[in-house]
Amino acid sequence: MGIWDQIAQYLFLKKKDPNTPKSKWVGYMHGINRLSILLFLIAIIFIIIRLLTR
Repeated sequence: MGIWDQIAQYLFLKKKDPNTPKSKWVGYMHGINRLSILLFLIAIIFIIIRLLTR
């Protein structure tokens, strides 16, 4: 699985692979990864807006 597939799954853009093992700790890890990706994207958008408005 490539990195773009993982990002699409974290952001609910693509269905998860049904063959992957399910664990509560893996679910926590995916939740934290999802949060960090969203915060990163928000920060990038904020930086772009600040650069364009100066």
